Amino acid sequence: MSHTETEIASQPACWSRAAGLSSSGALPARGERVAVVGCGTSWFIAQAYAALREGAGHGETDAFPASEAPIGRRYDRVLALTRSGTTTEVLDLLRRIREQGGERARTAAVTADPHTPVMSLADEVVVLDFADERSVVQTRFATAQLAMLRAHLGEDLTGAIADAERAVAEPLSPDLVAAEQFSFLGTGWTYGLAREAALKMREASQSWTEAYLAMEYRHGPISIAAPGRVTWAFGPVPRGLRGEVEATGATFVEGGLDPMAELIRVQRLAVARAHARGLDPDTPAHLTRSVILSESP
Repeated sequence: MSHTETEIASQPACWSRAAGLSSSGALPARGERVAVVGCGTSWFIAQAYAALREGAGHGETDAFPASEAPIGRRYDRVLALTRSGTTTEVLDLLRRIREQGGERARTAAVTADPHTPVMSLADEVVVLDFADERSVVQTRFATAQLAMLRAHLGEDLTGAIADAERAVAEPLSPDLVAAEQFSFLGTGWTYGLAREAALKMREASQSWTEAYLAMEYRHGPISIAAPGRVTWAFGPVPRGLRGEVEATGATFVEGGLDPMAELIRVQRLAVARAHARGLDPDTPAHLTRSVILSESP
């Protein structure tokens, strides 16, 4: 069994532990204006959390890739999500905020490694070392931090954890393992998860995947739907969309699990597709565990 598979299977337990850290004072307080930043997977998790936090009435919340976060806007807190704690863009942003001095935003970070530069650059840090990973492909750390953040917003994750246990154990469809192409759809907070699902498929199995807002899928992207291809929805499905997709001959997947548990199904499928193609999901092509940029051109 690959490291990725082991880490995927551990997610229900990780979510339970992460939810227990939801009272951390490093996390945004109700009423704060917050920017959440990350890179790659962490940016998509930031998008999901930002939509959940603002939707729950906890305050204005924006999500940015760390490289594009606006320094000129005023926030009460900037929350950085970084598994490795070494990602260049995240560290650069935290340095720039610290150099502002005066009435600058408070900074906080969620990381898996307590022995990295983010520990000294952020004002406060939450460490989820139990969710760290050996695999380059990020799975359990991404969902563990979102589980903690959802619990911090007051959500009861009992049902989500039960769904995760089901997602870890259920058999995978051979038709999905063999499918030619995937389009993942989401709305609100699940759009970030749809983007993450597409990324996992690309990283682990070099699959042709795309991700769209569910209501935008009709406006052009549905033209890719065809027999042997899959449209997979996270969360609510717009009225009539299933019929429109199925009319093309494509497969429509509408999971009934908590959207984070639905992501586990995609993670497992990505690994199965990697094995079917003779790929090692632990070491995806052209990727490293952390992106640390060279200063040379």
